[in-house]
Amino acid sequence: MTKPSLPELLHAAVTAVGGTERPGQAAMAEAVAEAVDDQSHLLVQAGTGTGKSLGYLVPALAHGERVVVATATLALQRQLVERDLPRTVDALHPLLRRRPQFAMLKGRSNYLCLHRLHEGVPQDEEEGLFDQFEAAAPSSKLGQDLLRMRDWADETETGDRDDLTPGVSDRAWAQISVSSRECLGASKCAYGAECFAEQARERAKLADVVVTNHALLAIDAIEGAPVLPQHEVLIVDEAHELVSRVTGVATGELTPGQVNRAVRRAAKLINEKAADALQTAAEGFERVMELALPGRLEEVPEDLGYALLALRDAARTVISAIGSTRDKSVQDEDAVRKQALASVESVHAVAERITQGSEYDVVWYERHDRFGASVRVAPLSVSGLLREKLFAERSVVLTSATLKLGGDFNGVGASLGLAPEGTAGDDVPQWKGLDVGSPFDYPKQGILYVARHLATPGREGSRTDMLDELSELVEAAGGRTLGLFSSMRAAKAAAEELRGRLEKPILLQGEETLGELIKNFAADPETCLFGTLSLWQGVDVPGPSCQLVVMDRIPFPRPDDPLMSARQKAVEEGGGNGFMAVAATHAALLMAQGAGRLVRATGDKGVVAVLDPRLANARYGSYLRASLPDFWYTTDRNQARRSLAAIDAAAKADGR
Repeated sequence: MTKPSLPELLHAAVTAVGGTERPGQAAMAEAVAEAVDDQSHLLVQAGTGTGKSLGYLVPALAHGERVVVATATLALQRQLVERDLPRTVDALHPLLRRRPQFAMLKGRSNYLCLHRLHEGVPQDEEEGLFDQFEAAAPSSKLGQDLLRMRDWADETETGDRDDLTPGVSDRAWAQISVSSRECLGASKCAYGAECFAEQARERAKLADVVVTNHALLAIDAIEGAPVLPQHEVLIVDEAHELVSRVTGVATGELTPGQVNRAVRRAAKLINEKAADALQTAAEGFERVMELALPGRLEEVPEDLGYALLALRDAARTVISAIGSTRDKSVQDEDAVRKQALASVESVHAVAERITQGSEYDVVWYERHDRFGASVRVAPLSVSGLLREKLFAERSVVLTSATLKLGGDFNGVGASLGLAPEGTAGDDVPQWKGLDVGSPFDYPKQGILYVARHLATPGREGSRTDMLDELSELVEAAGGRTLGLFSSMRAAKAAAEELRGRLEKPILLQGEETLGELIKNFAADPETCLFGTLSLWQGVDVPGPSCQLVVMDRIPFPRPDDPLMSARQKAVEEGGGNGFMAVAATHAALLMAQGAGRLVRATGDKGVVAVLDPRLANARYGSYLRASLPDFWYTTDRNQARRSLAAIDAAAKADGR
């Protein structure tokens, strides 16, 4: 029997999921197959509606080697495992004459821990453990969630937090889960044979396709202890998110609360001298943090340096002492010790990292209204780490609807540690960029309107002219507006103002869960939804409910953002353009994602309105515009209103 061709396989898969074959999807599948066969790397931009998941799954399954697919969002993970993979495998089985297996794998804290569920949670203040089910009042929300989770534990086959519906708060979930550091290990745990996290790992070892998330991919790369099974092909979907997710995993934080928790957990397991030393160091750190002002620390201040050295040394002593002390009054000593050790090791690791003072790290103070001050440390860049860990031993395909910024892939490539496309050299990973376009006719389906006549937004102060413009645009659109704001303060101010001016329902992020807000926004065309960062990339509302997407200003990073400003400065010191490499790239990526909320289906029409004249007037405006979908462009406010009114009238005529 002849081997089936890629177009045959793709046709079978697309038919099975009830989709439509698209030229962009076929071009993507061919390019992925080529990259995998050549063991080279590919950056592929595939616009919304291309069907990119089949564009990479079909060639990956046909190749026959193990593939890891890493995504940024839960929604895409679920779509792959519950919809795309089962149907694709069924469709390809007769042609491939084998049935590829697939599995989902996440970090350990995403799974229910049977030991913690049955034996209780080590308690900070007292020795031993306490039964969290007894301790929480049955009438409280926490108590109800705990009882529901106990019932769910008897039914679930996966123990995966995301299979628990409705979901529970982080606080409730923490009562029945453990981090990898707190885990006793399958061989030492009474529930090791039934452990959900271990079962997920075993399934992943046997699977041809393992679906995971960017965070676990980062842990696998950074921590050196392999969590993912060996694989020949890595596909990173939603790849525009990868750098920030890897940065998040590589960031360390210390707060007085965290340090005091480590002191309490260790106190019963070590001798008095070691406990007192850690307590004294914790008090010294807390005193320093009371005076901490937010901002970057180009050099670690003397008082913080002394406090961290004391913490580091005391924590190191405690780590040695915990290993040798046994306290007969402590119940389930292994679990209590493991939790204490995890807390103290975390404190030690961050204190040591900051005191060592690497030139490749950025250190800063942060202050939170609710949690007080913290000191944080993050890598100046993750590009070297990604180049070394990601591209060395496997073929990597990175895909997203937004990878081509300002007209090429080199900006995103540089953030991933890749030299400009086409650069030759033995140690230089070879890659190519491919834009397979979009099935949408952007110039006919959408308008990019820039409000050139408005005043340039300042750092503070109200923007009365912007609110007037916003109000008129929403009125012309008949509601149907997704408002994307650069800060929560701006979103709140706009919502309050427009609620007073218009008869339209205005939903505001934070007043309800995100899922509920999006559902209500989609259900009623007159409704508007205003919010900040997660709305720029997390909303998929095709149809007449979203015909106007407004951005209040270009979303540059805040000038006082310690990490972004440090990265910008480092580029400038290296002779590059820091503003374009860091701030403009960050803004371009967010704007491309935000503008992508408008056209989600072939029948969608509407306007993306940017209420920041710099997009039309500033020198970098053309770079940002080149990063957006190819909408028809205007700065004529009357044209924008007329178009919105016509789109609204057409939707109403269709009864929508």
